[in-house]
Amino acid sequence: MSLQVEKLEGNMAKLTIEAAAEDFEKAVEQAYQKNKNKLSVPGFRKGKVPRKMIEQMYGKEVFYEEAANIVIPSAYAKAVDECEEEIVSQPTIDVVQLEAGKPFIFTAEVALKPEVTLGKYKGIEIDKIDTTVTDEEVEEAINKERENNARTIAVEDRAVKAGDMTILDFEGFVDGVAFEGGKGENYPLTIGSNTFIPGFEDQLIGAEINKEVEVNVTFPEDYQSEELAGKAAVFKCTIKEIKEKELPELDDEFASEVSEFDTLAEYKEDVKKNLEDKKAADAKNQKEDKVIEAIIEDAKMDIPAAMVTTQQRQMADDFAQRLQMQGLSIDQYFQFTGLSRDTFLEQMKPQAEKRIKSRLVLEAVAKAENIEVSEEEFKEEINKMAEAYQMEAAKLEEMIGQFETKAIKEDLAIKKAVDFVIENAVEK
Repeated sequence: MSLQVEKLEGNMAKLTIEAAAEDFEKAVEQAYQKNKNKLSVPGFRKGKVPRKMIEQMYGKEVFYEEAANIVIPSAYAKAVDECEEEIVSQPTIDVVQLEAGKPFIFTAEVALKPEVTLGKYKGIEIDKIDTTVTDEEVEEAINKERENNARTIAVEDRAVKAGDMTILDFEGFVDGVAFEGGKGENYPLTIGSNTFIPGFEDQLIGAEINKEVEVNVTFPEDYQSEELAGKAAVFKCTIKEIKEKELPELDDEFASEVSEFDTLAEYKEDVKKNLEDKKAADAKNQKEDKVIEAIIEDAKMDIPAAMVTTQQRQMADDFAQRLQMQGLSIDQYFQFTGLSRDTFLEQMKPQAEKRIKSRLVLEAVAKAENIEVSEEEFKEEINKMAEAYQMEAAKLEEMIGQFETKAIKEDLAIKKAVDFVIENAVEK
């Protein structure tokens, strides 16, 4: 195999890759062996038709396409190993020469890792983020826990009030005529959920069980049904059931049921600490985002479109894998959301660009500051990974190849670069 590299504009390159004629001939024979059982020729049993006979009937190029698909992946992989440039995209393949007895030649157009010219990356000024936790925030968190532990009880001795969970029958009329889709029976509706037309739920407040009430509303101008958009309607409603949440008493017993603490005071202190930890973590993430955004803004780099496309596809694949772990396919997701794959990928483009730029500037910072990863730091990371995978660190290290080792060390250097720019940032 031979390789020629031609640099193109915009951090792109064309690799011209030549595989020996003998290698292509082996691939043609491999394609024949794979497909001979699928072909029928009069006078021959399936799988017994000579290759020359098939080539005479269908043309000598009959196996070329599959042979090319056999040669290209391995030849391209060898070319990437041989190439001194750092390739950061999937290739666009174009076959140049495909003839019997001649070398198989194809080109691969790829994106190259762009150079980064850093601007200011030390002493970045950012606004200080307040991480104080107020008594009101503690109370709000505790009340959410009370809501989660509330029990539902039926109410029969009063009218509907805000927050109630109701079961109702309703039928809608426009100009005195019932309209399609405007009728429901035994419909569950929480008052204040804003799941119905604006103003509908508010007018049910004060309604009594089994007594019909009229609700007057106007459909929004942008309502999904053109026949109803902007029109006034009357809904005849009957509340059949009223239920409300009964919150547990805020006392030591509640604290012991929802936490590991025996007293309400201890539980409140723990809630406050957790809120403080969360605010501190959120502040750290916000600070990191702001600092990196500022570094990107002051840096210069030319990101090739193919690099962004590759990142988009990788993010889409990662998303599909996470869906699959939840028992949902990406096609089902598209069906539920109404998105196409192209639209989905386009939505990911800004995030893909941000990830690429963040990585590139942090790599540049690591290089500028001579940030290196020690063997001890690498071993520590392996131990963390082994613990996560529930296996022995020594066995995990044996399984990790040279490529994975390089990737882990690069990721660790990126983390150290993040720590460096954060430590050197200035809060105002």
